Amino acid sequence: MKRFWKEVTVDATRGVRLDGKPLRTPGRVPLLLPSDALAEGVAEEWRACGATVDPRAMPLTGLANAAIDRIAPDPATFAAGLAEYAESDLLCYRADEPEELAERQTAAWDPILDWARTRYDVHFETVTGVMHVPQPPATLARLAEAVAARGAFELAALSPLVTVTGSLVLALALAEGAADAETVWAASHVDEDFQADRWGRDPLAEDALAVRRADFDAGVRLLSLI
Repeated sequence: MKRFWKEVTVDATRGVRLDGKPLRTPGRVPLLLPSDALAEGVAEEWRACGATVDPRAMPLTGLANAAIDRIAPDPATFAAGLAEYAESDLLCYRADEPEELAERQTAAWDPILDWARTRYDVHFETVTGVMHVPQPPATLARLAEAVAARGAFELAALSPLVTVTGSLVLALALAEGAADAETVWAASHVDEDFQADRWGRDPLAEDALAVRRADFDAGVRLLSLI
């Protein structure tokens, strides 16, 4: 889509307007934001557009659209989908060798799991290798409750955090301020960083990593603006 507007404003309902006309989601619902900060963030994306609209350069808009069109009509189902990541959370699957990798995983992952155990009064089963190990039903239920308690925009922010990191626990730690974004990002890439330190970085893998980092950063920023 080519740029057709000159002025971008935010109205009293926290709706974004292009030349005075309300911006709508792909589902044709008015794009109304839950906070002044997020409304300005979305508006700034539209102000920054060049001659054509590049959706990859407008992550807040994309996540806001998802919150309104996809999540708000049935937040319970969306939350349940995110909660399923607790069944095979990254932090519960450890390497037993090489020793250096196992030590890195322990250092990065144990503090986050310890926080989650205390925060939600749960137990985690950890295992070496990749064979699936069931988590206690009470653990899954309590983590699911923690996700289900969040609104549509919070769920939209959590979605890339969970899917990029492969860890519901890491995403919840970030959302609740138990870990900052850089700590969570580093924890989710312990294995990749270890391999890169040993064998070097592959350009194609680095390109894919940059895409994942952009999605992760979008979720982090949305959380900060809600």
